[in-house]
Amino acid sequence: MELDFDAVGEETDYVTVPAGTYLCRVEEVRQRSTKAGDDLWALRLLVDEGEFQGRHAAWDNLIFSTRGRARVRRVFAALGLPTQGKVRIEPDELAGRRAFVEVRPVAYEDGHGQTIRRNEVPYEGYRALAETGEAPAEDAGPRGGASDIPF
Repeated sequence: MELDFDAVGEETDYVTVPAGTYLCRVEEVRQRSTKAGDDLWALRLLVDEGEFQGRHAAWDNLIFSTRGRARVRRVFAALGLPTQGKVRIEPDELAGRRAFVEVRPVAYEDGHGQTIRRNEVPYEGYRALAETGEAPAEDAGPRGGASDIPF
């Protein structure tokens, strides 16, 4: 057998569920910073029911910059978290929360000639359970604190 490994570009495929909208649970939240120094929370979303239950749906980033705040508000609302006034939220308060999340596959080149495929969540890709008649997972009462995030 003769193989030419140089003739085929490398591709890594992390797409584990097909494009669609799934009831997802926030499984994990990782804290990081952007290159600009803004706080970033990476959410690991798992499908919470149906044919693909338990499968990784996507990683999605929340960026706590002035520009990113509108999306953070949208995601918090879908997850049943407070979105008005000053609130104090810790990453672990997102864990276990559920929402309907749209995912779609994207491909990009990593700068080393390798193509990476993974699912992404579009800007408006979150919907609250309450919008579909299901109750949110927990009480979403306001929280106060010294280093509050103004919404």
